[in-house]
Amino acid sequence: MAFTAPKQLLRPQIHSSAAPRRGKHPSSDRSMAPKPSIFGACKKSLSAFSASAVSFAAAAGGGFILLASSSPPPIDGGGGGGWYRGGGGDGGGFWSNLFSPLVALAKEEGGPGREWDPHGLPANIVVQLNKLSGLKRYKISDILLFDRRRSTTVAGTEDSFFEMVSLRNGGVYTKAQLQSELENLAASGMFEKVDLQGKTKPDGTLALTVSFAESTWQSADAFRCINVGLMPQTKQMEMDPDMTEREKLEYFRSQEREYRRRIERSRSCLLPVTVRREVMQMLRERGKVSARLLQRIRDRVQKWYQDEGYACAQVVNFGNLNTKEVVCEVVEGDITQLDIQFLDKLGNLCEGNTHLAVIRRELPRQLRPGHVFNIEAGKQALRNINSLALFSNIEVNPRPDEKNEGGIIVEIKLREMDQKTAEVSTEWSIVPGRDGRPTLASVQPGGTVSFEHRNINGLNRSIVGSVTSSNLLNPQDDLSFKLEYVHPYLDGVTNPRNRTFRTSCFNSRKLSPVFTGGPGVDEVPPVWIDRVGFKANITESFTRQSKFTYGLVMEEITTRDETTSICTHGARVLPSGGLSMDGPPTTLSGTGIDRMAFAQANITRDNTKFLNGATVGERDVFQLDQGLGIGSNFPFFNRHQLTLTRFIPLKNVEEGIGKSPPPVLVLHGHYGGCVGDLPSYDAFTLGGPYSVRGYNMGELGACRNIIELATELRIPVKNTHVYLFAEHGNDLGSSKDVKGNPTEFFRRAGHGSSYGAGVKLGMVRAEYAMDHNSGTGAVFFRFGERF
Repeated sequence: MAFTAPKQLLRPQIHSSAAPRRGKHPSSDRSMAPKPSIFGACKKSLSAFSASAVSFAAAAGGGFILLASSSPPPIDGGGGGGWYRGGGGDGGGFWSNLFSPLVALAKEEGGPGREWDPHGLPANIVVQLNKLSGLKRYKISDILLFDRRRSTTVAGTEDSFFEMVSLRNGGVYTKAQLQSELENLAASGMFEKVDLQGKTKPDGTLALTVSFAESTWQSADAFRCINVGLMPQTKQMEMDPDMTEREKLEYFRSQEREYRRRIERSRSCLLPVTVRREVMQMLRERGKVSARLLQRIRDRVQKWYQDEGYACAQVVNFGNLNTKEVVCEVVEGDITQLDIQFLDKLGNLCEGNTHLAVIRRELPRQLRPGHVFNIEAGKQALRNINSLALFSNIEVNPRPDEKNEGGIIVEIKLREMDQKTAEVSTEWSIVPGRDGRPTLASVQPGGTVSFEHRNINGLNRSIVGSVTSSNLLNPQDDLSFKLEYVHPYLDGVTNPRNRTFRTSCFNSRKLSPVFTGGPGVDEVPPVWIDRVGFKANITESFTRQSKFTYGLVMEEITTRDETTSICTHGARVLPSGGLSMDGPPTTLSGTGIDRMAFAQANITRDNTKFLNGATVGERDVFQLDQGLGIGSNFPFFNRHQLTLTRFIPLKNVEEGIGKSPPPVLVLHGHYGGCVGDLPSYDAFTLGGPYSVRGYNMGELGACRNIIELATELRIPVKNTHVYLFAEHGNDLGSSKDVKGNPTEFFRRAGHGSSYGAGVKLGMVRAEYAMDHNSGTGAVFFRFGERF
């Protein structure tokens, strides 16, 4: 004997959603979610396991759903292999609320708040259904369930069988509807006997009592779970009531053989051994198999699927009842097709510019045909596609495959960004005029002009350019620019090797922290470093967390003073007020202009992630610059750096929206070294917000070798976090090996420590740091993260 149930209507969401209540249809409208989002899902039952009408359901918590069938159940329970589909009539409640046309009609015509007719009978008398008037609409004020075996009466919602009853308190129903409900319950096969009777109330309403004795079958000592998705439904022959006993026996045997063949053709389900052992324990403890036991088994099986992200999986049938083995049939939600669609700004289907191969290579294997749909794979697809930065809206929408019973079609709907964009951002620096007041001529507009042409030829290639100046009226003073071309999929879109080629030309100007005074030193004339050049590299991504970059850099470096004149040496203020111009040389050539070419490589392993808003994991970066002996004075050098950072959660917390983040301990170490020719502007500097906090940029020294150690304890507070930190930096005695010894010339210590506390305010870090060298403290405001 077997029981069959279509799947509940599911709407898996990345973001929060409300489960439909019992007795109510879930909305057929798609819920909107923050973009990118994954929504939609099994809006209909994933497959029809019956030749007759299917009743859809919206079972709260996920329940069995019985398929309607005109075939009567075998009287003896079906022997060992018969496959019985309970139900009957026009559909009815089984494991959950079934919304057949009849029940829907009851809801429409006599739902809560609708007009109804008083029963017109004396109060507090028991009335059988056949005694009710076929012309009246009765209001049901209470529903009770009476278990004949247990001799107990409970409120409907407190009994697990209540999910099989489609009637609801406050509903208005006709006599025909109540009789149909009784027929559905009787035909479900879950009851040896079931009856429905009313009790009149003084207010003219009826209280209904469902009196039942649940069906039981012989004990079982084996449990099997099979995946019946994508299997064609075998039509069951109708049993002729005029059959002889021999013909009936042959009929049941044929049904048994049919079901055995079905089991043989099915696939093993994903249910792990641990859950199967739990089910076996249930079977051993309860002895005989009962309807309530099947409910418990169903709930446990479906809970595992839901917990593991298989949002479209559903238990649809129990077979082999009255044998030593219970067979649980599951439609797991096998993906049969992947459908990628492009939408215009109005949400209409259109032809996209992006090649489909670009999108397909970003999809996890678990989201491709032949696999079972998993909502976590859908989330991963969202993240991967979003990382392309080509789409303004992304939807991953699984829906039933109407051509393949039990199959899932994964729809990916994409809205492309504009290919060409341009932006202008401006800022003004107001400088004093001759009389100390700003005039129109002294208002200097600065800003950045940027443009981007993305997704060239639909292959995610792009050209990005920007021009920046602090004075757009006279941009030649400090004009900087960058023009970059990005060419992903260097080995072809269909090649699994993931390499991206980048080439750029640039011009930049930055203040050098090498030429900075130490504590107590008067203001040091600044030295600006102008770089103009060309860079080309290839980045190969081994995994989402690991990548390797290698390439060539050719540049010209010019050192300038604050008047933009070429500067060959650093300077400091003498006690007399004059400038000492015999400081460290600013370039390797000694002329203030260097030209060089060097190879550059970088390997990064980043396993960090966000846990309820807190960064946890580990990040390792190794960078190598190798001089090629090409350029001014034929520079040949090897500069290398290693950075290790660990974000260690100090408490196990539950992951989810609205959950509190854990306290995190951050451990950080950075080592850098250089062998060979080293110009001053490329020396390692100590001190600053990203080196040793509490000091200015380069305030501790400039050196060939460097080591930095830091620790930070982050404690979550409401929607932010406070933190304590301690840091140390040391030049390892290598400052003297830098040409001109800038550390000694500018009277810097070459090492230093700091400690303090801070709070994160949005993107700003407000910190109080103690300078361990001088014993003084100060408040700093910084943007971004330290690590």
